[in-house]
Amino acid sequence: MDNIFLNLYNDRLFQIIVSTLVACTTAITAIPVIIKISRLKNLMADPGERSSHVKKTPTLGGVAIFASTLISYFIWENPDEGQLIHLSITAIVILFFLGVKDDILVLSPKKKMFVQIAASALVVILADLRIENLFGIFGVHEIPYIVSLPLTVFIFIALINAINLIDGIDGLAGGIGMIAGGMFGLWFYLNGHYALACLAASMSGSLLGFLRFNYSKTSKIFMGDTGSLIVGFLLTMFALKFVQLNIEYRFNPNASFSAPILAIVVLIVPIFDTLRVFIIRLKDKKSPFVGDRNHLHHILIDNGMSHFQASVILWSFTLISTILFLTISKTTDNTTSLYILLALFTVYMWIAHILKNNNSDKKEAKVQDVATDDKKTHTAKELATS
Repeated sequence: MDNIFLNLYNDRLFQIIVSTLVACTTAITAIPVIIKISRLKNLMADPGERSSHVKKTPTLGGVAIFASTLISYFIWENPDEGQLIHLSITAIVILFFLGVKDDILVLSPKKKMFVQIAASALVVILADLRIENLFGIFGVHEIPYIVSLPLTVFIFIALINAINLIDGIDGLAGGIGMIAGGMFGLWFYLNGHYALACLAASMSGSLLGFLRFNYSKTSKIFMGDTGSLIVGFLLTMFALKFVQLNIEYRFNPNASFSAPILAIVVLIVPIFDTLRVFIIRLKDKKSPFVGDRNHLHHILIDNGMSHFQASVILWSFTLISTILFLTISKTTDNTTSLYILLALFTVYMWIAHILKNNNSDKKEAKVQDVATDDKKTHTAKELATS
């Protein structure tokens, strides 16, 4: 009996499943306390012009995501974790304090950017987590060290902020983070990288617990910058490590030649959405860093969808795209896959444009109806007085 329990306790899959459940349970237990403190201390977000919400809401859900992820990860020994995970945890601690301060006091973009660069450089330089190879995209393989360093730091900053940008409606950033973390975690587990799999599972479990309250009507909470910074950093780290571990595709039959394309596709929603809004803002001669309601999730909401419906559509887009590219990657080179990805982005832009115009037409029709009603009321009053 003792041997059975010991074998189960030491089984990696069992540990990963338990970490997921512990993370989810910890988040569900911690968030009501955080909500109560947030209300008592008035640590709430006021609905703004771009907000999809109408009342003040606590924004410190990221505190629960941070705590539950680390608690559930550290319950096991994880002997294969290495320098990368040590430095990644150091980085998310730094980002945690940055996020909490920003959620409470609001920091300048320059200060936030500086800390994000520092946290990213920590793992890029000291843990040597770099984009070293383009896997034959446009005929490019090896990337010089001096080029890979700033390129990888840029990818970190871009993806961290892309996750932050999609955190505009209930469930979207949390759901995408949970799905992507689950996908990377599954691959890490199947290929024997158990510490990374456990960390990915812990993050996904904490996000599952967070979603329970993010969709609540009576106990709603947002992940805030604390959550989006941590989730964005971890997802970027998982994606880059996934690509780096597959560089040996020429010699290892288990490695994937399509790793960089698949890493992009798993994070397709934040990447596509950020690219799209930046292109539109530049086309309109606006700063790409000034917020608006041009994000696809805002457009779906403005077209009458609920937060849950809009999130499910974008979650499904992630899953379907991943399955599609997993299928075609077996017979398609990476340059061709990139062209297919660009074609998919064009379709994404076109659909968003149609939905945006449809919403504009509805607004114009509503304004005309109001104007007509006002005119009829005014005419009726004139007739009555005459």
